[in-house]
Amino acid sequence: MKPSHDPSRIGDLAEHYAITWLWDLGYHVFKNCGCTGPIDIVALDPEGNATFIDVKSYKDGRLSAKTPIQKELNVQYVHYNSNTRKCRFVRHRK
Repeated sequence: MKPSHDPSRIGDLAEHYAITWLWDLGYHVFKNCGCTGPIDIVALDPEGNATFIDVKSYKDGRLSAKTPIQKELNVQYVHYNSNTRKCRFVRHRK
């Protein structure tokens, strides 16, 4: 049986990696239960500040621009690299 490359399954896997990565950084994580929207994860950083996160899983590193609602909510992107299985926060240009 060939492994599935369904984009929604890849996105789910990326979110699970992002959650465990955030735990390792000391965040308290609350996963978004909806399947669409501007936010994938709500997390509290070690100081107790709320962070809204959208997880991206592009192999080539390209990222889409934030939507107007993501800009308004100050959503942070976490990039998951499926080749290295590593996550990182993405710094957007102003």
